[in-house]
Amino acid sequence: MMRPAAKQYVVTRPLYSENSFAEEHERVYRHRKTILDHISQYFTCDAKRAKNAALSLLPVISWMKIYRLKEWLLSDIVSGVSTGLVAVLQGLAYCLLASLPPWYGLFTAFFPVVIYFFLGTSRHISVGPFPVLCLMLGSVVTRLVPDDRPPANITGFEGLTSDEQRVLVAYSVSFLIGIMQLGMGILQVGFVVMYLSDTLVSGFTTAAAIHILISQLKFVLGLTVPGISGPLSIIYTLEIIFNKIKSTNVCDVVIALVIMVVVFIVKELNDRFKSKLPVPIPIEVIMTVIACGVSYAFDFKTRYGIEVVGQIPQGYETPMAPNLDIFQETAVEAFPMAIVGFAVAFSVAKVYAVKHDYTIDGNQELIAFGVSNIFGASFKSFAASTALSRSAVQESTGGKTQVAGLLSAIIVMVVTLAIGFLLEPLPKSVLGAVVIVNLKGMLMQVTEIPYLWKRDKPDCVVWVVTCIASTLLGLDLGLAVGLGVELICVVLRIQFPRCSLLANIKGTDIYKDRKDYVSIYETEGVKIFRIPSPIFFANSDFFRNKLVEALGFNPLRVLRKRNKALRTIKKLLKKGDLQWTSKGFLNASCGPIDESEDESNMEGLDQPTDFNDLPVRINWNAELPANISVPRVDNHSLVLDFAAVSFLDISALKGLKTLLKELIRVEVEVYIVACDPYILEKLHKCCFFDDEVEASMFYLTLHDAMLHILEKHPEFAENKPDCEKIITTVTVHHPGSSLRIRDRNAPDPETRL
Repeated sequence: MMRPAAKQYVVTRPLYSENSFAEEHERVYRHRKTILDHISQYFTCDAKRAKNAALSLLPVISWMKIYRLKEWLLSDIVSGVSTGLVAVLQGLAYCLLASLPPWYGLFTAFFPVVIYFFLGTSRHISVGPFPVLCLMLGSVVTRLVPDDRPPANITGFEGLTSDEQRVLVAYSVSFLIGIMQLGMGILQVGFVVMYLSDTLVSGFTTAAAIHILISQLKFVLGLTVPGISGPLSIIYTLEIIFNKIKSTNVCDVVIALVIMVVVFIVKELNDRFKSKLPVPIPIEVIMTVIACGVSYAFDFKTRYGIEVVGQIPQGYETPMAPNLDIFQETAVEAFPMAIVGFAVAFSVAKVYAVKHDYTIDGNQELIAFGVSNIFGASFKSFAASTALSRSAVQESTGGKTQVAGLLSAIIVMVVTLAIGFLLEPLPKSVLGAVVIVNLKGMLMQVTEIPYLWKRDKPDCVVWVVTCIASTLLGLDLGLAVGLGVELICVVLRIQFPRCSLLANIKGTDIYKDRKDYVSIYETEGVKIFRIPSPIFFANSDFFRNKLVEALGFNPLRVLRKRNKALRTIKKLLKKGDLQWTSKGFLNASCGPIDESEDESNMEGLDQPTDFNDLPVRINWNAELPANISVPRVDNHSLVLDFAAVSFLDISALKGLKTLLKELIRVEVEVYIVACDPYILEKLHKCCFFDDEVEASMFYLTLHDAMLHILEKHPEFAENKPDCEKIITTVTVHHPGSSLRIRDRNAPDPETRL
């Protein structure tokens, strides 16, 4: 029943098939570019394209032209100083995750930032060490240069200390990561990160947070634990920690607990009162300064045996070439690191780009990070990405552009060149405590599991499997497992979608799943089958089975049964055991006639039924002579809704044509509606149509096809009351506007068929 206040619209138009619509409405011709056209255009260069390429490769030119010196400079300075202080502390702390001397983290917080200033498209992310990437790098470092056994047999390790060997591995792997990112950027394959869904990244980073937490326990507890990499490394590490738990340094534990409690409380206050605070309280920096002063005053290293940062060399080291042997050893592990580093940075960059209304370019970001890592690795820094906490500081303190990032790099440079010695008495347990406190956001992602389970179980499976696999097998293998499970879930969703039979909502031109609504009308003898996904080689059989299930009969089986019956009838007529009269077929023999089947002659049973040698066309739904039985077909029409079918491959196209022929041969009329023009064009190109499968079966809309069916088979609608008939027009009245009717002789809008 129509709502009293509902607006209505009136549309009166002809009934359209695809052919009739194409004849009446001329299409605009559009030249389709060939592969050669695209190649030619790609290599064509003019002044405008050269200018655009320069602006694309150096985004700094674009945003520097609109830089508001008076409005933005002060904010960038405040943000740069705040971010620089955090970057110094995180550089030292995250370097421990990579199993490297702490001061190399300062290199990572400087060199990549400078390059990103010129090449990056995000104005707000803070480039530098990222804990997950550091941990993945650390697993490679400890595999090639373990604590408890000799290093791998690699040319270039001769004459180097253990720390120097690890640094060589770290910057060589970082150089390789940069090459991979740069290569992907040049090849314009930034879309690869789209395969890492938010669910997968969430499960992966949660597992990484668990790894980071376990790796920092040795600093918090003051234990000597060798670095372990590979599957189940987290189990072996925990076993060693529990075996050595009696050797815990109580002073380290007390310092770490105090730092964690104070930093956690102040961070919570920062979040709660961030609207009232002009700048978040840099509690990590404050506690680090206090810890340095107390450690120096009471000589923690000598008196309590606490491990401290130690001597920090002033200045930068000379550029070094990477080791090619390490490239060969670590290429498989470097690729997931290149993907993860870029994916995390790009995700954070997208958040701030949307918030501040500007665009970022994924391919240019790959180039920026690739060049940043190559340049930084040449000066012995390790792989850089971005950390959400550090980027949040840069943005929340008023940073407007990457000028803030450049100023943060200058702060790091001042520490490296001049005042790094002040951090020498800093206990490593303080750095471990700071790292653990900053894991809160990643660890709390566990709370997403109930939400995902209630709303999307496949996504929940991806999250759980990725997290467990990354925790137990290691981050590189875990990422591969998670990606595999994610792709399997996508394939299964496409391969086994929810097909449905549609029915008409009474009094409208709307068709919905017949199981979902009460007030529906199903035309007798008509099935409307909705296909909700692309059809390709993997799911074409599934669709056929679902359609056969919906129809209630297998068209190929029915066709074969009919052809067998036809052979039997012709044979009986030829022998004289069966005769045709005005009242129908009549048995001419005295006894019962048994149906005989020649199993040796199965050829031709799949062909159209041939009535040429018969005096009349057989009604297969009526009673047949000579005890012959054929499955009954109660449907005269089938409508396939292709509105959600975005493509057909060749295998699906062949399967669809075979199915359509089988249906047509058992006298079921097939109509395909709402087909995408691209698919229709492809069908014509692939010679899909012939004498049996004709282009006239394609209709513009589902309602057009239904009206045509009812017009062709009026006997199925004559006995229906008006309220249950399908309307022929859909009409809307807009107040204050006039109704435009295309055809003056069009029927009244209230006409019903």
